[in-house]
Amino acid sequence: MKTQLHLHQTHHTLADFDSIMKYAAENLQGESLHVFPELFLTGYPLQDLVLQRPFIEQYLSHQNDLHEWAKKMPKAAWRGLLGGLSFEMECQGTPKHIQNVIYEVIPGTGLKQLYTKRLLPNYDIFDEQKYFVPGNGNAFYEFNGELFGLQICEDMWASTFHQMDPCELMHTEVKEKNLKLSGIINLSASPFEAAKKKKRFERAKNISLLFGCPFIYVNRVGGEDEILFDGSSFIMAGSELVLELKTFENDSRCFELKSAQGQYDQKPVFRQENTWEGLFTPQIDNTQRPPVLNEWTDHECAEVLKGLQFGLQEYATKSGFKKFQIALSGGMDSALVLAIVKLSLKPGQSVEAIYMASQFSASASTELSVDMCHRLGIPLVHFPIKFLHAMVKNAFTQNFSEPFESLTDENVQSRLRGMLLYTRSNQTGSMVINTSNKSELAVGYSTQYGDSVGAISLLGDLYKTEVYRLASYINSHHGQMIPEGIIGRGPSAELRENQLDQDSLPPYIRLDAILEGILSYHFGKKQLLESGFSEEEVTKVLHLYLKSEYKRAQFCPILKVKAKSFGFGYRVPMSKNLNYQLN
Repeated sequence: MKTQLHLHQTHHTLADFDSIMKYAAENLQGESLHVFPELFLTGYPLQDLVLQRPFIEQYLSHQNDLHEWAKKMPKAAWRGLLGGLSFEMECQGTPKHIQNVIYEVIPGTGLKQLYTKRLLPNYDIFDEQKYFVPGNGNAFYEFNGELFGLQICEDMWASTFHQMDPCELMHTEVKEKNLKLSGIINLSASPFEAAKKKKRFERAKNISLLFGCPFIYVNRVGGEDEILFDGSSFIMAGSELVLELKTFENDSRCFELKSAQGQYDQKPVFRQENTWEGLFTPQIDNTQRPPVLNEWTDHECAEVLKGLQFGLQEYATKSGFKKFQIALSGGMDSALVLAIVKLSLKPGQSVEAIYMASQFSASASTELSVDMCHRLGIPLVHFPIKFLHAMVKNAFTQNFSEPFESLTDENVQSRLRGMLLYTRSNQTGSMVINTSNKSELAVGYSTQYGDSVGAISLLGDLYKTEVYRLASYINSHHGQMIPEGIIGRGPSAELRENQLDQDSLPPYIRLDAILEGILSYHFGKKQLLESGFSEEEVTKVLHLYLKSEYKRAQFCPILKVKAKSFGFGYRVPMSKNLNYQLN
């Protein structure tokens, strides 16, 4: 008898129990083994939702409804494997133990718990050990005469940070009991990052080769604030990719298991870059001295662009916005943001750009902003701040009996723009999109409550050199959306006469590599100097980075497209002694 696997790459809002249960009831049918993602019954990540009594009560009620629905179904050949939660409650109604589990849905019987996740990630954006209790055993599941090993997400990633390797433990049991597996099934909720798909494929290939059977990987889709889930589910048979589902889209595919017969004569090679630690490999080319960032390929640019478009739409839709507001400056960052938003627009959505020239704005900035909006067919509002700036400056001098100048004068201009953006946002019900990049955020090169404002950041995980690379990619593959005059001009905040970023910062090609060393390698001064960077630049960058923690703590959510990002997975105290890293 043929064995059909039906992979369900689902896309639901967290805790949307009605929609989740409706999908399950409508799709569990036929003669297939239906496989759903990790925590399909709730969504992921849940954070403290999982501790709230209303959430727990709703979840348990819907879980019971699904159990009763399945129990009443006539006996049939299909089965379902889906991720959910298992609660052990205290007598006062609070959870004593929570487990991340796989349930089997059996028509005529109901729900049956099969397996509990063994490796609970507790790094970067993950904090599962705060909420869940780990499982302590392997699980094998039989369907239609075929035997499968079961895993949940992290269980596939070996690491020196984990005390066990579920793959190794399962393989040992398979050999001891002389079991013949038809596949390893992994239910995942794995966040997106550039080039991560390749790492998943390599890891899956080695697991498939180790067990001599296909590796079946089902991942969820969704944008949960700044964390993106790309789906990209697949089946790997030895070194052959035999099935791949869509990226950043819900997808459902039926597959006949016997079609996944690959070549298993290779030996698995579990290299460092294909382990948990390998997910955080910094993107630095160490063959050059000093090092530089690896340049994104066209494929990586396409991945990042699609992720940013998806993340923006997820955040806007779930927050109830259909209008977007962007402060256009004639510079690279705001131009790229506008291009991404334009590419992302869906029917019924709109974007408006506001150009707020100051007395220091170059005429080229005006001309380039007009040119870009004309190319994209986007309305551009001219709202000069020159007179507002002068009025505030005069009023301040009169009331405080002393004038402001220098940095204070620059920051006032930026905050005036932030105020006007949000005044327009209130008036039109639009969502302000932040235009700061990762390099600026790292060194505090932005004004708090000024150009750092926004509901969501599209570029907060892109260094400045990557901003230019993505802009070039968009122009090459989506028409000349961004005027070459913007790409070719020197970066400037235009808050004082003849101001350029390079007056205050090292060239971005070196700055970005230093910052990547700090963030992903966790380098200090000593290691950066050993890498070949100059002491003057290292000292300056470290000082700027360390003293800007308070700005990052108050920054808006950042769409995460890399392994190590500012935002949700970055937890550093604001108040601390800085000398430990500067000496």
